[in-house]
This record gives sequence, C-alpha cells and structure tokens, in this order.
Amino acid sequence: MKVALVALLFAASALAQSPSAVAQLACGPDNFRFNVKLDKSTHAPAQSEPGKATVYFIHEADSPTTFGYPTTMIGMDGAWVGANKSSYFFVSVEPGEHHVCAAFKYGMAHGDEYLHFTAEAGKAYYFRTRLERIPGNLILRLNPVDSDESNGLIASLPLSVSMPKK
Repeated sequence: MKVALVALLFAASALAQSPSAVAQLACGPDNFRFNVKLDKSTHAPAQSEPGKATVYFIHEADSPTTFGYPTTMIGMDGAWVGANKSSYFFVSVEPGEHHVCAAFKYGMAHGDEYLHFTAEAGKAYYFRTRLERIPGNLILRLNPVDSDESNGLIASLPLSVSMPKK
C-alpha cells in the first residue's frame, strides 16, 4: 500500500512538471517576441535544401479583418523559428525527431499547443494553427494538415516574414 502511494505521488509530480518540460523541449524563451510583416506577392513552393526536410506552418484566422488579431509564435526544438498572422512560413530542418510548440497571447487569453514528428530528408510537412473562439476565450489548435489542403491554403495566404523584436 505504501509503495502504491509513493508511486502515485511520483506520477503526480511528473505530470505536474510535464507541460513546462515539454515547453522547454519545444518552445523558445518566454520573453521573446517577433515583428511580423506579410509579403503578399506570389511565391513558388519552397524546395527542400539538400539532405533536409521543409516544414510549413500555416495560420488560418477565422476572419482576416479581425482588428488586433493575435500573432501565433512557432517554436521548434527549444527555439522560436517564426510567427504567423493569418499567413504561412516555412523552415528547413535536419532529418530526425522534432518537437513543435505553437503559442499566442492576446489580452488575458493565452495558450500553447505541442506536437512532435519525425522528418525525412527531401519531404515536406505541413502544420496548421487556428484560434477557435468559444464564449469568453480563445483556444489554440495545432494539427498536421494534408499536403493538398495545405497547398490550397498557402496559395491563398501571404508569406510571413518575422524578425525578433529588439
């Protein structure tokens, strides 16, 4: 009985620590922010760098005219890699396992989502973030997306060019 109680306490402690452990593995520093500019010119699909995979991050707003629409920041493997505002961007990554974080802050609302995937050289991976409005709150969703659907979204959205705020 005592052994079961001790095991339960250790399990509860591990669960209590897991979100911050996942955040450290996937996200970047808490105080980091981006300036985001949208490039609305036409872009050809990115070509993978030799020996690397291309990862697209697409953010679809519920309304492209929402005033003050929040910026969604994307982290990978412990560093912020870019940000979206109803737009898309892409990064090249080494083959292997990667941990992804999507995060937003908007007034009192904030949220994080996490996932991991294994990249193969020469392949493309597509992930979409969405903010869903529920009464009194915004919920962030991060999901893999089919390449056909992603290519349609990418064709209709501007490219996000994000630079760290100084």
